[in-house]
Amino acid sequence: MIDHSGISVTDFDQARTFYEQALVPLGSRFLVQIPPEHTGGVKVGGFGQASPAFWITEGEAQRPPAHFAFSAQTHAQVDAFYQAAMAAGGTDNGPPGLRPHYHATYYAAFVRDPDGNNIEAVCHAPA
Repeated sequence: MIDHSGISVTDFDQARTFYEQALVPLGSRFLVQIPPEHTGGVKVGGFGQASPAFWITEGEAQRPPAHFAFSAQTHAQVDAFYQAAMAAGGTDNGPPGLRPHYHATYYAAFVRDPDGNNIEAVCHAPA
């Protein structure tokens, strides 16, 4: 249903580094930075696999903080996302594990990014 989305970040370079590291286990990477002459001088960049699906734009922090859930194919990817995001400076908001109150096979991990957004990796496959 959603083709792409994004958030505003207070420090583009810090956010780029965080997401570059956190999204690697999910098969995503930094794909493009829009030239400043097309953005009025604002830093804008996109992450994804084949095309940008998640964008960051330097500006005011999201208020209230946003929540994004990134798809993982395996529980191991969720675990690796959590470890990578924490190593990149994220803050724990729920370690990897089953969340049966959502769904019997909902395996997820939650991390706050440098601006306090709730970033999740979720796998719906059974263990």
